[in-house]
Amino acid sequence: MLDAKFVRDNFAAVQAALQNRGLALDLQDFLAADAARRRLLSEVEQLKHRRNTLSEEVGKRKRQRQDASDLIAETKGLGDRIQKLDEEVRACDERIEAVLLAAPNLPHESVPVGRDSRDNIEVRRWGEPRRFDFAPKPHWEIGGALGLVDFERAARMAQARFAVLMGLGARLERALINFMLDLHTKEHGYTEVFPPILVNAAAMTGTGQLPKFGEELFKTKDEGLYMIPTAEVPVTNLHREEILPPGTLPLSYVASTPCFRREAGSYGKDTRGLIRQHQFNKVELVKFTEAGRSYEALEQMTRDAEVVLQRLGLPHRVVTLCAGDMGFASAKTYDIEVWLPSQSTYREISSISNCEAFQARRASIRYRPAPKAPVEYAHTLNGSGVAVGRTWLAILENYQEADGSVRIPDALRPSIDGLERIGKS
Repeated sequence: MLDAKFVRDNFAAVQAALQNRGLALDLQDFLAADAARRRLLSEVEQLKHRRNTLSEEVGKRKRQRQDASDLIAETKGLGDRIQKLDEEVRACDERIEAVLLAAPNLPHESVPVGRDSRDNIEVRRWGEPRRFDFAPKPHWEIGGALGLVDFERAARMAQARFAVLMGLGARLERALINFMLDLHTKEHGYTEVFPPILVNAAAMTGTGQLPKFGEELFKTKDEGLYMIPTAEVPVTNLHREEILPPGTLPLSYVASTPCFRREAGSYGKDTRGLIRQHQFNKVELVKFTEAGRSYEALEQMTRDAEVVLQRLGLPHRVVTLCAGDMGFASAKTYDIEVWLPSQSTYREISSISNCEAFQARRASIRYRPAPKAPVEYAHTLNGSGVAVGRTWLAILENYQEADGSVRIPDALRPSIDGLERIGKS
């Protein structure tokens, strides 16, 4: 959430930044509610001062055994007026909060201006796409022929955009999760977390999924709990409403969870295969840093996620998202895109974002830089380290052979009992 004072003092700049994100969000209601709130608070203070003066005079008259009924009546009237004004202040607070909860984060000054993915800027590439001496097949054909994935049975037990991984397909998924967790915990210094996959509305609001993206979420009917769209939600909320003591930051966490998304608005896109599913596994990276260290952490987190693909020998590139293509809570985002031979293009496999204090302000995550220093909002970062299903399909496509088999990347073989190849049995 944006800071109300910052918005008030920098209104034109905030409006321009939101326009750079391609949004026509009207902040005039914020200005009106903010001005009304300050006027009401000034009046309340004046009335309270008058009430305190009257209370002293009432006490003086009573000590002198004089009639104070007129002052008592006026005091009561002031109390009623103050109570009414307090209610109006609360209404203004609700209006201000509603506007700020609907407003996305402001882009960092280094973020390129642009409307969509066509305006993103490539930062670097790693690896050369393989040259095939045969026409590479898409992952759903490879996986279907090898008995690794079944979309039809998944649709019968659930609906479209679900999949059942079978046999070595399921084993490959599990091996990828273990490989990523071991890499991030043993080599990159992250602490593993296994959080709830059902969270309350406050947790969703804290990371920015609510209220804006309610239609994207799966929700339980009676308990009012939400199935997480990413482990970013519960892991970021680990320190909700906490003040972290000096020396605590930075904190680095990694979690592997299933994720659930309705994919509202994506109908007709990636209807075949595993790219856009209602349920998928993801290894998520989350960092908490001091305010001045978050962009250094963003670069490191991006490199940590890239190492996964480099160890697996998967060609990829890193792009900086333009303002119009960034997520709601992000101040700056790098997308890592993996090469898919069947599409002859790079597709997103990870988004690494610095949210600065945006989420921390919503979730009240603060820290004390020094023992006697005032508290500040922490900066939060999150990103896939990486999406497991998309890594799974990238391996099938990049390591497919002409006979329909799939080679296992060398780095992954220890996690899958030395298996070198998946072929037809």
